[in-house]
Amino acid sequence: MNTAVPRKTLQAEPLKLPERRDAFYGGEWHKPKSGRYADSINPGTAESLGAVADCGSADIDAAVATARQAFDGWRNTPPLERARLLKRIANVLRDNAEELAMIDAADCGNPVAEMVMDATVAAAQIEFYAGLVTEMKGASIPMGPGAVNFTVREPRGVVGRIIPFNHPFMFCAGKAGAPLATGNTVVMKPPEQAPLSSLRLAELIGGILPPGVFNVVPGGREAGAALTTHKDVAMIALIGSVPTGRAVMKAAADTLKPVMLELGGKNALIAYPDADPDDVAGGVVGGMNFTWCGQSCGSTSRAFIHESIYDAVLAKVKTRIAHFKPGIATDRSTTMGAIISKTQYERILGFIDSAKQEGAALFHGGGHPADPALAKGYFIEPTVFVDVQPTMRIAREEIFGPVLSIFKWNDEAKMLAEVNAVEYGLTASIWTNDLSTAHRTAGAVQAGFVWINEVGKHFLGTPFGGFKQSGIGREECIEEMLAYTQEKNIHVKLRPPK
Repeated sequence: MNTAVPRKTLQAEPLKLPERRDAFYGGEWHKPKSGRYADSINPGTAESLGAVADCGSADIDAAVATARQAFDGWRNTPPLERARLLKRIANVLRDNAEELAMIDAADCGNPVAEMVMDATVAAAQIEFYAGLVTEMKGASIPMGPGAVNFTVREPRGVVGRIIPFNHPFMFCAGKAGAPLATGNTVVMKPPEQAPLSSLRLAELIGGILPPGVFNVVPGGREAGAALTTHKDVAMIALIGSVPTGRAVMKAAADTLKPVMLELGGKNALIAYPDADPDDVAGGVVGGMNFTWCGQSCGSTSRAFIHESIYDAVLAKVKTRIAHFKPGIATDRSTTMGAIISKTQYERILGFIDSAKQEGAALFHGGGHPADPALAKGYFIEPTVFVDVQPTMRIAREEIFGPVLSIFKWNDEAKMLAEVNAVEYGLTASIWTNDLSTAHRTAGAVQAGFVWINEVGKHFLGTPFGGFKQSGIGREECIEEMLAYTQEKNIHVKLRPPK
């Protein structure tokens, strides 16, 4: 995830893994009631980073119970005091950014040089919501002289958050900001593929918040399902795939709890004939997020290039993509990391094979890098296909890997129909120097977040979220904070004067 938060240069520390590997709730560490542990695997080496608790439904029950018990005290904590504690947490994140980046680099395979930014972004998100605590405002409704009618916003209760593997620490820390600021307590389920940075977060901030306010329960599907269906969880939020989002929404329906879903994308980059080919090539390559192997829901994995600049753009794409060479993520010089797991690695290779079989032309990459030092890891070269048809699997399905499809177009109406033909609608990137074309196209694309002559960046305070199957709700803005509240109306009948 690119961000507009200013970059700070830091040197990564040696790898220091968390000492505690169990569930954290009620301000204490607890061995899993399930009795299960599972190894966390370094995707760059396929070696174990040690065992982590694989919690189940009984562990979720215990964590939710402590979060529910802590709720009344936290909701009644003055908003500015909640903000003060959150700002303390943000400072802790910045102070430990190097260490946290190294943990995520080893555990999820993203390059450490980029992961340092994740801690900085998470700190900024927490501070953003800490600064909005007094904006949980209601409104007064005119009733005439005999009554006063007004609304107030109150926290919902226990919030469950299920976070993905591509930015584990940033999502665990940063996505706690809005629900905590509004007075909710939180139960986090970190990604089973990369839980270590979430556990280190609990070690770092466990003594700042009152016991039970912030809880981390590592586990897999059983833990996620138990959190989603729990009767005492007031709201569930997920960042994940569309199939997972559908499953969460179905499960949450039994208790009628609201959901916030930031799901996948099959996002389009559209280049018009007046755009500069070098700028477009930079957007095409940058928008794919090759640094973290295209494992980003916002990646612009479909590039629609007008035929008049198509060849020029392809030539410059070839040059720009050379920057991204897979390597060990904990090496500070690495520019592209590893795929999260063997399962996902094999899935992506399956998409590459299907593209070849369906007739797409391989323009770049497409396999495991030749470097023998990378032989054991889950590495795939940055991969680009041309001559892609809209009916091909790589053009329709989210791959969540470093695979880019490039299309040549000359009919705007047909191109826009193809852009909107997929079930997703998260982001889009439009490249043109014509103001009318830019605004017209931004209105035509079915996506919740649109860049013009830009790609990949998030801007804190602007609503991020998708259309269609790409999700429900908006994050990174005041609307996210308000989503963690519920509105109450209060009517007061005034006594007439004596």
